[in-house]
Amino acid sequence: MNVRTERLEFAGAAGRIQALRDQPEGTPHGVAVIAHPHPLFGGTMDNKVVQTLARAFVQCGWTALRFNFRGVGTSEGAHDDGRGEADDMQALIRQAVPQGPLALAGFSFGAFVTAQCAAALWEPRDVRHLVLVGTAAARFAVPALPAASHERALVIHGEQDDTVPLAAVLDWARPQSLPVTVIPGVEHFFHGQLPLLKNLVARHLGRQIP
Repeated sequence: MNVRTERLEFAGAAGRIQALRDQPEGTPHGVAVIAHPHPLFGGTMDNKVVQTLARAFVQCGWTALRFNFRGVGTSEGAHDDGRGEADDMQALIRQAVPQGPLALAGFSFGAFVTAQCAAALWEPRDVRHLVLVGTAAARFAVPALPAASHERALVIHGEQDDTVPLAAVLDWARPQSLPVTVIPGVEHFFHGQLPLLKNLVARHLGRQIP
């Protein structure tokens, strides 16, 4: 598969937002915007889980747009505990995906930010898919997902996650009656299980990757 990657910049409230856009072959189904883990603990748009999510979307015919949160790489500004990051993600979406089908995805802290954006964008936008991996429910007050989004949402967590305990994610999901896909024996960064993660996301998107 010939993936075309573009380096882009967008304008956020704190200044420049650095991004990478991976294009699939043919006409895309839409654009998936993918958020990375915590910036203060080494999280960037080049994180392996984030790259795995991007590959799954691209191989299923979606454009994948990864970006660095404020203060990471060449993105300007300083870390804002998820508030400014959610504003920047929505600013990027307004510029890069002003209309048409949209998918939202995030890993760890990025899942927390993505959940905020899902709550804000579900009604006004055509959100086709929502993918949250290693959701940081132990560290942040992750908002509930819109009830109408549940059938389009995939929440994945590792059984042995020692960064965000599975119990915290279940406590977040339980009041929503939101299913959580648990991968036995897997920790936070899915070491050795990234192909499985990609396959699970691809199945959610409607096409299993060989």
